[in-house]
Amino acid sequence: MKQHPIREGSRPLLVDRAHSRVVGEPSSKPALLLLHLSVFIAGFTGVLGRLIELDPVVLVWHRMTWAAALMALFLLLRKEMRHFRFKDVARMGGVGMLLCLHWIFFYASIKASNVSIGVVCFSLVGFFTALLEPIINRHRFSVREFLFSILTVCGVYLIFQFDTRYRLGIALGIVSSALYALFAIANQHVGKHYEAKNMLFWEMVGGIVVLSVILPVYNAFLPVGKFLPTGMDYPYMAFMVVVCTIGLCLLQIIVLQKIDAFTVNLTYNLEPVYSIILAMLIFQEYHELNFSFVLGIALIIVSVVLQTWSKVRVKNPA
Repeated sequence: MKQHPIREGSRPLLVDRAHSRVVGEPSSKPALLLLHLSVFIAGFTGVLGRLIELDPVVLVWHRMTWAAALMALFLLLRKEMRHFRFKDVARMGGVGMLLCLHWIFFYASIKASNVSIGVVCFSLVGFFTALLEPIINRHRFSVREFLFSILTVCGVYLIFQFDTRYRLGIALGIVSSALYALFAIANQHVGKHYEAKNMLFWEMVGGIVVLSVILPVYNAFLPVGKFLPTGMDYPYMAFMVVVCTIGLCLLQIIVLQKIDAFTVNLTYNLEPVYSIILAMLIFQEYHELNFSFVLGIALIIVSVVLQTWSKVRVKNPA
């Protein structure tokens, strides 16, 4: 069963290609509203990463553990839990390892700078995908996609060059986007062979195993402070897991029964915009942003618009 990876900001979700409609079919208004609701929910993830007072490694361990437990309960109640060979579990778990590393660097970027910087750096995923996918999948290099992505690189460079406060956060965000590009490529390749919800569960398990191994070593060199959530961390974490991970996955599956995957992917280009707006409202981050940031994000938006226009033109030739 083939599957199509859908972005959840720095958090990818899997949906079955069989659930998506053919490009060009009409979409209902309720489905479009649900689509934009899913993008809005995805925009909360970066905000929650800043609100939860846990080290990024501990935060991701809790997110994956809670999500795996809830996914297991969901699959068992619906009698949809599948049994796989160890080789298959290892393949899905390996993809989950890339996912957990991406999440760690994404949240570390936010905590070292702010939400706006973290989600802006995530826009570099297009650049790294255009660079790495032809090498890994051995297909022709797209000069046009690469040139469009260079605009994003220029935008991030402007922010990095002129706003020295957030250089560590930007560096971590760049690593995060590169890891996501690798995850997306691996996810698409491995996901062709497995059902979406079961693969999501085993990806969570794979991430938990990796984090459980590296966490003691990490804590020895960089003490995490606390391992358990406290106070408001619990409701924030519950919202992140139930709504922004499992709920978002199920919502996207519902949306893709009515709307084609191409439209969904293009709509998810709005996710950084939602995240930045939420960060400005909740944390007043507009006080921290200067002209170089505005100019840099303008270049990134131009890059997204050009990439969107290019994809629309390919899908709907004159």
